[in-house]
Amino acid sequence: MWRAPILYVKEISYPILAVFGIPANVLTAAILCRGKCGLTKGITRYMVAMATADLLVVILHVLLQGIYSYYTPKSFLSLSAVCPSYVHLRISSVDFSVWLTVSFTFDRFVSICCPKLRLTYCTDRTATVVIVSLCALSCLKYIPFQFMYAPRFTLGNVNWGCRPKHDYFTSMWWVAFTWLCSISLSLLPFGLILVLNGLTVRNIILASRVRRRLKSLECKDSEAENRRKSMVLLFTVSGSAILLWTTPTVTWISTRATINFVGSDLTSPSHIANEVGILLTRVSCCVNTCIYAMTQSKFREEIKNGIKFLTHFIIKLT
Repeated sequence: MWRAPILYVKEISYPILAVFGIPANVLTAAILCRGKCGLTKGITRYMVAMATADLLVVILHVLLQGIYSYYTPKSFLSLSAVCPSYVHLRISSVDFSVWLTVSFTFDRFVSICCPKLRLTYCTDRTATVVIVSLCALSCLKYIPFQFMYAPRFTLGNVNWGCRPKHDYFTSMWWVAFTWLCSISLSLLPFGLILVLNGLTVRNIILASRVRRRLKSLECKDSEAENRRKSMVLLFTVSGSAILLWTTPTVTWISTRATINFVGSDLTSPSHIANEVGILLTRVSCCVNTCIYAMTQSKFREEIKNGIKFLTHFIIKLT
């Protein structure tokens, strides 16, 4: 029986993402919480929050939606009483993950480009306030999803599934809300990250020229070295987010601009582009561990120490 290739891609990709993404994000959060990676407390809080948010996305979107619900369509998650809350949790987790990346990028922008503001903004307390505020906002602004859906069908006096109400397609308020959600999840954070990184690069180039004039090139510049490490971490984290979110952002813009919404045809270019974009956003929640391992030597050391400890522990048990 012929099946759309995109289904095979999903069936292969999602188990791999779950097997890698869940332990990777747990490991990242555990290592960063130890505070032995040579990072400031503010950066550490952002990175722990990002790992936790990514873990939630992998669990809710990959493990539960992409695997569990896919193979068990009549699970408790498909109950009409549960479905709206489940959708609310899923979109809130993605929003929280995306805006944590934006807030981390802004924090690094302030640290590199705004020396006066850096003393008051780039602190442990500010990072905590920003993270808690983003979590609350991500949950609050998608509350209308709780009232958007109606039961899809009734079986044995039990309501199953959820589909958008008729008002969702006709009411200007729902249309406006849908646009705001789409902009908040893709276009706005995508644009902010690009702008902030552009301003950061410009500032670094100008500062480097000034420092070369004031210092001998043969003299080791510790400040420049610290800036370089901060730049590498910033551009790898935000750069990977930009690359992996480009496809879903372009897909959203093209479908909205042409009023050609994604249909049920699994072979249509719009559907394939949409599914690939969704898959890439899930991948973005699994790559930060690899980024930290490639750019942070102390993080690599902590991973090695953890592996050694786990190996010795298993040997003792056996």
